[in-house]
Amino acid sequence: GKTDRTALRNIKKMWETAGSEVVEMDSERHDLILAAISHLPHMIAYSMVNTIADIEEKNEDILKYTAGGFKDFTRIASSSPEMWRDVCMTNKSAIVDMLELFEKRVSSLKALIEAGDAKGLEEDFTRAKGIRDSLKRQ
Repeated sequence: GKTDRTALRNIKKMWETAGSEVVEMDSERHDLILAAISHLPHMIAYSMVNTIADIEEKNEDILKYTAGGFKDFTRIASSSPEMWRDVCMTNKSAIVDMLELFEKRVSSLKALIEAGDAKGLEEDFTRAKGIRDSLKRQ
């Protein structure tokens, strides 16, 4: 559409020279992908830290017990709050869509736990493990 083809070719060449694989896509697809693989994880990490901080405020002294898993999972919550505020404001629709999908997934997990559905939990975790493990091979 609006992108100057010469400018696009030059930018593409620059990134390829730097070792990147350049994929062209429309802005809606870009915003959806980034909301799913970058923005949603940041929103979850910020929310996870704030959830534990909420419990901590009730004098539960939880933060002193944090270890590798929590610190690995929440590392990205150390990112710039100002930048992530701006990301949320510029990609609001896609981020809200991803948060809604995540809420549904968490509700489903909660329902499996409440129902004591060990088989369903294992299937859910096995699916996620298989998908995550496949990323290592890419």
